[in-house]
Formats: sequence, C-alpha cells, structure tokens
Amino acid sequence: MQFLDIHTHQEGTDPEVRSILSLSLTGMQTALPEDRDISVGLHPWFATMDHLEADYIRLVEAAKKTQVKLIGECGLDRLKGESLENQLIVLKKQLTLAVDIHKPVILHCVRCFDELIALKKEIKPTVPLIIHGYNKNEQLGRQLLFNGFYLSFGKAILNAESGAAILLKEAEVFFLETDDAHCDIREIYQAAANLKKCTIEEVKALIFASWEKIKLI
Repeated sequence: MQFLDIHTHQEGTDPEVRSILSLSLTGMQTALPEDRDISVGLHPWFATMDHLEADYIRLVEAAKKTQVKLIGECGLDRLKGESLENQLIVLKKQLTLAVDIHKPVILHCVRCFDELIALKKEIKPTVPLIIHGYNKNEQLGRQLLFNGFYLSFGKAILNAESGAAILLKEAEVFFLETDDAHCDIREIYQAAANLKKCTIEEVKALIFASWEKIKLI
C-alpha cells in the first residue's frame, strides 16, 4: 500500500508515494501536469479582484480535468492577500464550483477560522472541506471537526505535545501531508504511528480509508 500525501508543493515523484501536487492558477503560465494527481485553486495570497474573472474562467476549465482531484488550496488569510471581504468573494466562487463538479476542497486558513465556519454554515457546501496543515490548538481543532471539517496534519505532529498531535491520537478520519516542508511523507507517517501506538501499515490503512471516504480513491 502506498503512502498517501494529500497536499504537497514538492514536484518530485516516488513510486512508493501517491501525492496530490497543489498548484495555484493565479498567474500560472504553464500547462497542468497530466501524469499525476493535482489540486488547483486561487490561493488567497495571490488572487486579486482585478484578475478574478479571467482566473476563475481558467479555474473552471482546469477543475474539470480528471487529474484534478481537489479544488484548492483556497481559503482565507488575515495576514496576507486582499481584504477579507474580497477573499470571501473568491472563496465562495470556488466552493460553488467544487459543489457543481463534486470535488473536495483543500483549505488554507490563517486567523480566519470563525469566518470560515460562518461561511460553511451560510452556504452549506455538500463536498468535503479539508483544513490543510492543521497546527493550531486542540480546542479549535475540535470546533472545526464539530462543524464538519476534516483535518490534514503535517510537520506539526512531529511535536508530540502539539494540539495537532493530541487530535491525531484519537482521530479515525484524517489526512497526512508534506505541504512545502523539507521532510519525507514517511517521517509524517512514522510520527502518526508513534502517536497512535500502531504500525505504519495500520496508519496507511486509516489514511486509505479516509481517502476512500471522500472519494479520492
């Protein structure tokens, strides 16, 4: 069974790893890769209202391709990008698209979790919403899970005392990722196995079931 990495910016390939390469369509000039799984979205750091119409047209076209497994990463960031009001407009369009084409969403969120939860309650998307790289406290994680989000964990779980690590210990449906970290997905799996006091093969089975649950496999 392969290692499954739901969110990476690392372009290299490994026969033992199935990963989803995250691409931001904003300003992207090259063609989408055809030989690997990808996610496409308008990242809140780069999306602008000036170019939204053109970028969204490209996103709609790209999102329908079979190698595109997820929409995103997209989301909200209080520290970088356009105003929160504008970011919400961009995110709503992408959530609507994801619902229309029945694909899950991978979310970037920095200091905007209340707004993200409120948006989910407002538009009630019928596709899975995954918070990537969860590295906040246990209480917020539980709030997100209660509101129907999924959590993806990365290098934060290497610290066994972190909120992410505590949440992972009891999680049954969850995802693992490398994001832009200079670490191997095997290291993340080993950390998860240590936290759950099980084997790497058992973690692989849990992750496979999680991918299967949201129809990535």
